[in-house]
Amino acid sequence: MAKGRKIQVKDAEITIIEKEENDFICLTDMTVNLNEGSGLIGKWITNKNTLEYLGTW
Repeated sequence: MAKGRKIQVKDAEITIIEKEENDFICLTDMTVNLNEGSGLIGKWITNKNTLEYLGTW
């Protein structure tokens, strides 16, 4: 993974990577302390509302 700066949010350390003057956050870092872990991202990405948003975007 590319090196980036980190921020602390509640109990999670989130990596922020800058590329071409844009900042990107690591979604898996955000789910590290949750019971569902990265499975939560899978649920989010297949959610009907998320798919409609991505289709519009």
